[in-house]
Amino acid sequence: MGIKLKLNLILLISIFFVQQTIAQEAIKPRLSPLEVVTVKYESTYIKVTYSRPHKKGRTIFGDLVPYGKVWRTGANEATEITLTKDVVINGKRLKAGTYTIFTIPEKDSWKVMFNSDLGQWGAYNYNSDKNVLVIDAEVSKTDVVYEPFTIEFQLQDDKTNLLMMWDTTKTHFTIDFLD
Repeated sequence: MGIKLKLNLILLISIFFVQQTIAQEAIKPRLSPLEVVTVKYESTYIKVTYSRPHKKGRTIFGDLVPYGKVWRTGANEATEITLTKDVVINGKRLKAGTYTIFTIPEKDSWKVMFNSDLGQWGAYNYNSDKNVLVIDAEVSKTDVVYEPFTIEFQLQDDKTNLLMMWDTTKTHFTIDFLD
């Protein structure tokens, strides 16, 4: 076997192992899996896309997620909300579109910011000048521990509550449909 043939064989074997490694990395599940929650009322559709970090025995609010600091509201990419029609959130109008949801958790209430800067990883480049709407959300304690960060809708007639729960903390705000 000639030297050129040996080198080509080594090169092919190396390429094979590199491709196998890349393929295995690509199929690893995320530690904070992606989740999509939706709600529909008449012709208005709302979709929230977020990643679900898990508690894993950690102290969440005030430690892992510090009080008084901007949070991406989940893990990985910042949480995004898409609205097909205008809505009213806690008495303030928000136009149809897609927004990043950033929050500032506190013990008794959270600031929730709907921001026009999309495609954010975390909150590292958060720009308050891009906030389209800022509201306050109530905070309460839950009777159960939510291991993964969880966002849910509770549809009630012509409005829905958007709930965010993690550990024993729950916050929510009301979305009124205009249809």
